[in-house]
Amino acid sequence: MLWLLVCLFAGLGAVTRFVLDTSIQRWWDRAFPLSTLLINLLAAFCIGMAAAAYLDQTVGRSTYMVFALGFCGGFATFSTAVGEVVSLGVHRRGWSTVLYVAVTVVGSLSAIALGWWLASLGH
Repeated sequence: MLWLLVCLFAGLGAVTRFVLDTSIQRWWDRAFPLSTLLINLLAAFCIGMAAAAYLDQTVGRSTYMVFALGFCGGFATFSTAVGEVVSLGVHRRGWSTVLYVAVTVVGSLSAIALGWWLASLGH
């Protein structure tokens, strides 16, 4: 039953990503892939909060798995980020490529840490 919930929430995460991605792209009409970056940073932040809540025993294992693996796994789109890095490179946008990779990696790790820290404040 747990795997079914994880799959269901992964679908919900993917739909949420699609809606948010479409909304950001309507506003941001530039070559730099801002929507994917923001979505991945938000997903990393949520995963950090979820991990801290699970380790602090605020939420149970099943809830953590459904949210982190299911919803956040469907919401995050690191495969798209890799495709966008390749696209930026092919179009010879060197500095944009370097900036995108750096912000994706460092920003995601920082977002995880921030989410973890905020979720751990009361413990």
